Amino acid sequence: MNAAGFFAWHSGQAGLYELVDGYPLKMMSGAGNRHDQITVNIIGEIRSRLRGKTCRPTTRDTGVKISETQIRRPDAAIDCGPLLDNSFIANEPRAVFEVLSPSTRNFDQVKKLEEYKSLASLRHILLIDPDGPELIAYTREADGVWTSRALEGLEAEAAFPDLGFTLPLAEIYRGLTFRAKPAAAEGE
Repeated sequence: MNAAGFFAWHSGQAGLYELVDGYPLKMMSGAGNRHDQITVNIIGEIRSRLRGKTCRPTTRDTGVKISETQIRRPDAAIDCGPLLDNSFIANEPRAVFEVLSPSTRNFDQVKKLEEYKSLASLRHILLIDPDGPELIAYTREADGVWTSRALEGLEAEAAFPDLGFTLPLAEIYRGLTFRAKPAAAEGE
């Protein structure tokens, strides 16, 4: 199935699907409240920071087209392309945000990360640990090389210089509490 066929088929389906290697794959449903709160916080903060600009936040209802046979649905994204009312994909995805889940963490950190890096318009990929406050921010530098930076603690900020804002981890994790991490055993 190609992207056009996928979206024609998808309109009659219950639930969300991704297109993976030309086959529709139903997305897991039932993300917990913690995952959902992080996603809502991100979308709210992005919307506020992009007010008056041409870019806008999107939800997982808007697909990110990797290729004609690959459509992904990040938890949140920033699209800087024109808003086409009847489209189901981001026209110019600039950033994607994936809140990691135990069942998809490894896949998101390897295969999906490499798929996202292949998009010419993409400049930022954030992989967010729901148990945080910590995330890994990938940024495509001016020379096209991807760099990564681990951010930890509520005082840390993810930078989006091309979009003119930063996103504090304190805002991403607003309203959430954290369990103390076990101390490393001596000798580790």
